[in-house]
Amino acid sequence: MHYILFYDVVDDYVSRRAQFREAHLKLARQAYERGELVLAGALADPVDGAVLVFRGPTPQAAEAFARADPYVTNKLVTRWRVRKWTTVVGEGVTSP
Repeated sequence: MHYILFYDVVDDYVSRRAQFREAHLKLARQAYERGELVLAGALADPVDGAVLVFRGPTPQAAEAFARADPYVTNKLVTRWRVRKWTTVVGEGVTSP
C-alpha cells in the first residue's frame, strides 16, 4: 500500500527552511532506510509544497513522519494531509 503525504508551505519557505533542513533530511533518510519512505521532494515553480510517498500497510508511518518533521513543528508547513494511493504501475503496485 502507498500513501502520499502532502505539505502546503509558507510563502517564504525556501528562505526559512535552511536552519531546519539537515534535521528534516535526517528524518527522511531514516524513514527511507526503514523502507517506509519511497520518494520525497519539494514542488517546483513555484515552491509551494512538497510530496512524500510512503509504503506500508497503514498511513501511520506518513502521519508519524509529519508530526516529527522539523518543517511541521517549526510552522513552515501550514497544512499536511495523507492520502491513500492506489498504485497500478511500478515497483510495489497494490492493484495491478
